[in-house]
Amino acid sequence: MDLNVHIRQLEENLLKPEVRSSRTELEKLLADDFFEIGSSGRVLYKGEVIAEDGIGIVKMKLSDFEIHPLSADIVLATYRIFNEISNQHSLRSSVWKQNEGVWKMVFHQGTKTEN
Repeated sequence: MDLNVHIRQLEENLLKPEVRSSRTELEKLLADDFFEIGSSGRVLYKGEVIAEDGIGIVKMKLSDFEIHPLSADIVLATYRIFNEISNQHSLRSSVWKQNEGVWKMVFHQGTKTEN
């Protein structure tokens, strides 16, 4: 499978209600040392982010997706998100790392934009 398609699918999985509401599914996608800088400016770590019932349901549309290889096993993904509930646009970036053939997100950042 094309790496761009694969990483986009992983990002889109993180928007699905069945994944976002499952600690088990989230742990499959997020590295043990995962952290994020949220659009609020807060820094959150994997243990702080994932509650037993997940990270909350969202209704978001992903667009303008690109990957930027940083090494053979690390890529930076950049894209836009439109949150249909809050009517908010944001720029997103994620770092994905492959370990033993499995890609996991190690970092994520969201920055609110006007559009």
